[in-house]
Amino acid sequence: MRIAVVGTGGVGGGYGAALAQAGADVTFIARGRHLAAMKAHGLKLESPRGDIHLVPTQATDDPA
Repeated sequence: MRIAVVGTGGVGGGYGAALAQAGADVTFIARGRHLAAMKAHGLKLESPRGDIHLVPTQATDDPA
């Protein structure tokens, strides 16, 4: 399954990271500093249920 997450804040990042960890093909659509950070360092989610660190992360600023 291919999924695009538009907006990678607390909610979008959390759901997207969980889906990616479960095996879904997730692309995060972001811009500015969030996009640059994901491209450079991946996406890290810290949660009481466990941390997720996705490297590399599929991230773009183009929703097309």
